[in-house]
Amino acid sequence: MPCPAHRVDRGTAAHLDAGAGVNDSTAPETWRRSASIVWAQAWPTAITMLSYTLMQFVDALMVAQVSPVALAAQGNGAIWSFAPLAFLFGVLSVVNAFVAQSLGAGDRRALARHAWAGVWTALLAWLFVMLPWALVLPTLFSLLDHEPELRRLETTYAQILAAGALLSLGSKAMSNVFFGLHRPRVITIAAILGNLANGTLNYVLIFGEEGLPAWGLPGIPGVPALGVAGAALGTLGGVAVELVLPMSLFLGRTLDERWGIRRAWRFPAPEIRRLLKVGLPASVQFGNEIVCWAIFMTVLVGHFGTLHITAGWATLRYMHLSFMPAAGFSVAATSLLGRAIGEGRPDLGKRRVRTAVIIAASYMAACGLVMAIFRHPLLGVFVPDDASAESAAQILAIGSGMMICAAVFQLFDAVGIVYIGGLRGAGDTLVPGIVTLALAWGVIVGGGWALVRFAPQLESLGPWIASSVYIIVLGVVMGLRFERGRWMGRRLVPAPETAAA
Repeated sequence: MPCPAHRVDRGTAAHLDAGAGVNDSTAPETWRRSASIVWAQAWPTAITMLSYTLMQFVDALMVAQVSPVALAAQGNGAIWSFAPLAFLFGVLSVVNAFVAQSLGAGDRRALARHAWAGVWTALLAWLFVMLPWALVLPTLFSLLDHEPELRRLETTYAQILAAGALLSLGSKAMSNVFFGLHRPRVITIAAILGNLANGTLNYVLIFGEEGLPAWGLPGIPGVPALGVAGAALGTLGGVAVELVLPMSLFLGRTLDERWGIRRAWRFPAPEIRRLLKVGLPASVQFGNEIVCWAIFMTVLVGHFGTLHITAGWATLRYMHLSFMPAAGFSVAATSLLGRAIGEGRPDLGKRRVRTAVIIAASYMAACGLVMAIFRHPLLGVFVPDDASAESAAQILAIGSGMMICAAVFQLFDAVGIVYIGGLRGAGDTLVPGIVTLALAWGVIVGGGWALVRFAPQLESLGPWIASSVYIIVLGVVMGLRFERGRWMGRRLVPAPETAAA
C-alpha cells in the first residue's frame, strides 16, 4: 500500500493548477483538442521565451547605440560566458521531465526530491564551474585575434555574467520545476517582471547621466555611463528579480502542503545522480552546440573582422525572435510527454508532441519569410545613427546573405527544437547528444573552417552556409529518432502500479 505522505492519487494529480484536465482519458483526442492542450501548456512558456528574447533584442539595440564594437563585444562576451552555462542548463532541463513524470505518477516524495536536486545542482555548478570560469575568461579572449578595444569590452561583459551566474542557474532550476508541475504561468509572470527590471537597469547603467539623445531619452543625474559593463550588470539585476517569484512559491506553504517541498530540502544524492545520468547527455547536446556556435561567431566569422561579427549578431537577434518561442513549445513537449509517460499513456504524449511540432514549424516558417523579404530594413535597425555610410553599407551587405541563410533553415530548426524536447521528456538524451556532438563539430566547425580555408571569397557567408546545413540535417535526424519510437519503453520514475506496490 502506498504511503500517503509520499503519494497522491492520480485523480488529484491530473487536476492540479494549470494542468487541470490535460490528460482527461475520457475525452477524444481530436486535432483541435490536442492543439488546445498543447497551446495551454506552451503559450506561457513561449511568451516567457519571447519576452526574454525581446529584452535581449532591446539590450542589443541599446548597446548598438554605443558603437558597433560594443555590439560585437556584447555578443561575444555573452556567448562565451554562456558556454559553460549551456552545459549546466542541459542538466537542469531534465528536472522538467523528472518532475512531470512524478506528477503523472502521483509520486509526492520523488517530485519534491527531484525539485531540490535541481536547486542543489545549481548551487554546486556555480561554485565549481562558473566562478573558476570567470577567472579563465581573460586568458580565453587573449587567444582570439580581436582588436584590443573589442577584447577589453567582451572580457568585461563575460566576467560579470559568469561571476553572477548563481542567479541564472537558480532561475533555470525553478523554471524547470514549475514547467514540470504544469504551472508555466508562474515563470511567465516572473520573466516579464525580470525583463522589465532588466530593461530599466540597462538604460540607467549603460547610458547613465549621458542619456540616449538619439531616442529622445534623458540621462540619470549622478549615474556614470558604464556602457557594456552596465548592460551585464543590468542583466544580472533582471535575473535576480525573475528568481524571486518562483523561489518564493517553491518555498511557500501551498506547495509544501501538497508535495512536501520544505521537508525534502536535504542534499538528495541519489536524485542528483539520476539527474546527472539523464542530464549529462542533454548537457553535452546543448552545451556543445553553444561552444560550436561561439567558435563559429568569434573565430570563423570573426576571422573576417568586426563588421562581420556585428552583422552576424544582428542576424542572430532576429533568429532568437524566431526560435525562442519555438523553444517554448519544446519545453511544453518535454512536460506533456513526461506527464503522459508517468500516467502510462505514451501514445497520447507522442500525438501532442507532433502537434507542438506543427504549430512551431508554422510560426518559424513565417518568420523565415519575413527575414528573407525584409532583411535590409531589419538589419538597418542595428546600424548606429552615427555610423559612417561605408560601415553601414558593409553591415547591410554582409548581413543580407546571413539573413537569407537563416530564412532557409527556419522550418528545419523548428522540427529539431521541438522533437528534441519530446525526446527529453522520455529521458532519451544519449543518442540526441551524440548526434548533436558529431554534427556540430563536423559541420559547423569543420565545415565552416573548410569554407574559410578553401573558399575565402565567400568570406563570413561560408561559415553561415555550413551552419545552415547543420540545422537542416539535425532537424531531419531528430524527427526520425522521435517518430521511430524507441523511447516509448523508457521511464524516469516507477509506473504508478509499481510505485504503489
